[in-house]
Amino acid sequence: MNQADLKARYDAVMMNAFGVPKRVFARGEGIHLWDTDGNRYTDLLSGLAVNALGHAHPGVTTAVAGQLDQLGHVSNFFASEPQIRLAERLAAFTGVEPTRVFFTNSGTEANEAAFKLTRLTGRTKVVVMEGSFHGRTMGALALTSNPKYREPFEPLPGEVFFVPFGDESALRAAVDNRTAAILLETVQGENGVVPAPEGFLAAARRIADDAGALLWIDEVQTGLGRCGDYLAHRADGITADLITMAKALGNGFPIGACLATGRAAELLHPGQHGTTFGGNPVAAAAGNAVLDALESGVLENARATGAWLVRALGELSHPQILEVRGRGMLLGIVLREEIAARVSDDALDAGWVINAPRPSVLRVAPPLIATPEDLAGFVDALPALLDGHG
Repeated sequence: MNQADLKARYDAVMMNAFGVPKRVFARGEGIHLWDTDGNRYTDLLSGLAVNALGHAHPGVTTAVAGQLDQLGHVSNFFASEPQIRLAERLAAFTGVEPTRVFFTNSGTEANEAAFKLTRLTGRTKVVVMEGSFHGRTMGALALTSNPKYREPFEPLPGEVFFVPFGDESALRAAVDNRTAAILLETVQGENGVVPAPEGFLAAARRIADDAGALLWIDEVQTGLGRCGDYLAHRADGITADLITMAKALGNGFPIGACLATGRAAELLHPGQHGTTFGGNPVAAAAGNAVLDALESGVLENARATGAWLVRALGELSHPQILEVRGRGMLLGIVLREEIAARVSDDALDAGWVINAPRPSVLRVAPPLIATPEDLAGFVDALPALLDGHG
């Protein structure tokens, strides 16, 4: 069935939460996608930084199929070996003992779990960054700064205070002995790929310690190789009390995790939180397969290819490009004019999947398996796409 017919069927039955889909895709392989009309695209967005290993990755496919054939679901009254093994591997990334893991189905659910954990400190104030995005459920939405997302659903859970991202003085002024946690991202992906200024994470760690508060770092988009390391904040020499992750962890299979370290690891007790599907054997098998791939050279490839892409985009010296910012394989191409949405649409028509998180920013987040040879065509095509809207 063609694109037009499928879009009409979509419009007839789907809630209007996302608008009209730009394409209806039929299959994917590696860094490529095909729509139902047979057109091929190079995926430079990875399903919003989810498909770190590309599409139909054989390791993930084999792990998921094999686990389904053996044991699919048992509820969290029980456990499975893949779940325990995945938790052990994630805990090892934090640099802190003890570390305990709560599995979820998504990033917003991981943030909901962490939000509840902050309340178990006996404090209720959370200090969050302007420009943040932490999810769309009510708790996570309370922690997300964009008024467009927040206002239709207010009143939201309270005692959340926003400070400018990267402003150490404002953060210190906002944190006091009523503060349960400081929450931040190492790179604000939805705000246009804005990295934390150098030294800001370390300052946040000091400020949290001085106030007896938790430092909570949202690694949902930045973790598991996207920024070149298993956890982006660990590359900065920082440890966190709460860490949330999802996206790349299942390479498309729904799984997230909330990690609590040190004293925070002991906060949650039976009956205080739960999940039906979180950490089921199939999701855990997908997560273990992703970590296997990252350990077998994908992480190193992501670092090398990300560095090449930054250089190649910079060497274009196009007058419309003000800067290329980000870390690893999470990059924002900052434009002189607010033309990003139109450029993104034209790129899609030309076979390149990117998006525009802000009016003047293009986000590029290719699968971590991509090579410079895979991405060179996009770099070559970008000047003409920009010239079309100059």
